[in-house]
Amino acid sequence: MEENHLFPVFFKLHRLHVLVVGGGNIGLEKANAMLENCADATITVVSLDFLPELEALTHQYPNITLIKKSFSCGDLLGKDLVIAATNDKDFNYHVWEKAKGSKVLINVADTPELCDFYLGSIVKKGNLKIAISTNGKSPTIAKRLKQVLQEAIPDTLDEVLNKLSLIREKLTGDFASKVKKLNSITEVLVKPESEGV
Repeated sequence: MEENHLFPVFFKLHRLHVLVVGGGNIGLEKANAMLENCADATITVVSLDFLPELEALTHQYPNITLIKKSFSCGDLLGKDLVIAATNDKDFNYHVWEKAKGSKVLINVADTPELCDFYLGSIVKKGNLKIAISTNGKSPTIAKRLKQVLQEAIPDTLDEVLNKLSLIREKLTGDFASKVKKLNSITEVLVKPESEGV
């Protein structure tokens, strides 16, 4: 069985500058995924052509910039993440080579072996975000799990998170004692109903 070497990380996307190479359907999908999770994301899209839907995003999100040109090494300057989002595997490989040479993390669409990171399926309920990854094996399964979790997690969970945040701010003591108190408070969330919850 293949080992899963992924370590889930949540980026503060509003602090990063992302380069998307490709202005077609894949580029649009990747840009939308980022903007749905962080409307303040700074995204530069480089391509010779852009879908009208991608151009429309620039009116809604001021931090997305479209540059009509072919990708070059200079496009990597000042970028924190790169997404190669064209339907040309050879060109995506070229982008990957340049990104690796510049030590910039890269995601290459539909090519898991070239990805430093994946854009997982995201379940959002207020402040709660759950990222789902299948280690590049089946994005379709991740999408289905997202649907199941989206329906199963109550919308009121955000209220619970906000109240627990207030409690957490008022707790005194060291880290270990705060964790112990919060564990005691939240234990009711995982007790089986048969235990009198």
